Amino acid sequence: MNPFPAIAGRESQVVDLGEAPVFSPPTNLDLGKLRSAFACALHMHQPTVPAGADGALISHLQYMYEHQGEGDNHNADAFAWCYRRLGEIIPQLIQEGCNSRIMLDYSGNLLWGFQQMNRQDILDNLRTLTLNPEYQSRVEWLGTFWSHAVAPSTPIPDLKLQILAWRHHFAELFGLDALARVRGFSPPEMHLPNHPDTLYELVKALRECGYRWLMVQEHTVENLDGTGLTQSQKYVPNQLVARNSQGETATITALIKTQGSDTKLVGQMQPYYEALGLGRQSLGGVEIPSLVTQIADGENGGVMMNEFPPAFIQANYKVRDSDGTTAALNGTEYLELLDAYGVKPPDYPQIQAQGQAKLWRRVEPSQSSPTQVEAAIAQLQAEDPQFSMTGASWTNNLSWVQGYENVLEPMNRLSAAFHQKFDPLAAQDPGYTQNADYQTALLYLLLLETSCFRYWGQGVWTDYAQELYRRGEAALAR
Repeated sequence: MNPFPAIAGRESQVVDLGEAPVFSPPTNLDLGKLRSAFACALHMHQPTVPAGADGALISHLQYMYEHQGEGDNHNADAFAWCYRRLGEIIPQLIQEGCNSRIMLDYSGNLLWGFQQMNRQDILDNLRTLTLNPEYQSRVEWLGTFWSHAVAPSTPIPDLKLQILAWRHHFAELFGLDALARVRGFSPPEMHLPNHPDTLYELVKALRECGYRWLMVQEHTVENLDGTGLTQSQKYVPNQLVARNSQGETATITALIKTQGSDTKLVGQMQPYYEALGLGRQSLGGVEIPSLVTQIADGENGGVMMNEFPPAFIQANYKVRDSDGTTAALNGTEYLELLDAYGVKPPDYPQIQAQGQAKLWRRVEPSQSSPTQVEAAIAQLQAEDPQFSMTGASWTNNLSWVQGYENVLEPMNRLSAAFHQKFDPLAAQDPGYTQNADYQTALLYLLLLETSCFRYWGQGVWTDYAQELYRRGEAALAR
């Protein structure tokens, strides 16, 4: 087996995959009969750590198996079961007459870990859900950053590298036809940049890579006038507007994840029960069903390990046995149904990243410059210490920046050195991204940007980051 994952080398193949509908007409739901719907996504991730034999790169899942006495590592088997169980639950529900739906978000680290551990049981179950035509209309994959980087503190040039790496890896595992069906994007930690230049580059990269929509946490966005989203607005698509400091604009559809970081929402199928209390609303002059959108860690904690499967099965039984006015839907399926009804992105309410209204009151977006924007940000921070342009997420009690200079500074240095060395070579020869030196350095750069090396605080996790930086620097020096 190749010692490294497939993360580069086929750039032109993994972005230009067409815009043909994914779920329409194969969808078996009639939007006109629905009063409401719910869309649930499961996020799965384990970081890659330099903690194997002789410091080898291994999945943290493998580390859990090899160190059962530490912390919660005895849950390794339960985690592995969570990663593969939808491959059994979905076919069971379909066989029992349910019209089930689920969205899956697996980090590249985790997918690589399955390969490293030769967990064909997990990979085979995921292939069944992805490649069997009977389940393709029921299971939607969401793209993400390959190594679970948080966008606001990731160097801007690396945002697209993270996106492309995941697309390369997914195509290697499941094929280009399966990748062509990946139209939605799930940012790690629901962390949305609100600095104008970072958000613009993220949205631009998503659009260039073929993504149609992005899932965002409700408290990370605002209306263009700075007001919060209305209650009804949370249950329809919105159009996220990203303006940069040079007056350029990029847009992408946003589906709103309501409420905060609480796995019980999906674990106990709250989205279904919330949808039961919602009705149709007008968008673009057309009556459409409201959609409750939720995502949660798919394996983390007792609720997701133990309560989610029976709650998910029970909710699907209730939908099957009901009057058919509330149903499970996936994100792209919902948007394609709206398209068929003539409701298009220009009809969606426009939103922007949280805090940008204050900035654009100081600087006219169409006439702005980077110097003006940075000066306005500095002024706003001086007036209000709570004002921040480091982004917002569903874990706003944590900072991904403050106190992590020993990770962020090496990360920025490695990124700058990577681009200084390789960007001219790749510009001269696009095929250079197949070069082993390029791919080795890219791997360490992406791994260093993994959020876990900051999420878990100082200590062994920041030591891991320092080691990845050392190896990345050595790879660049070769």
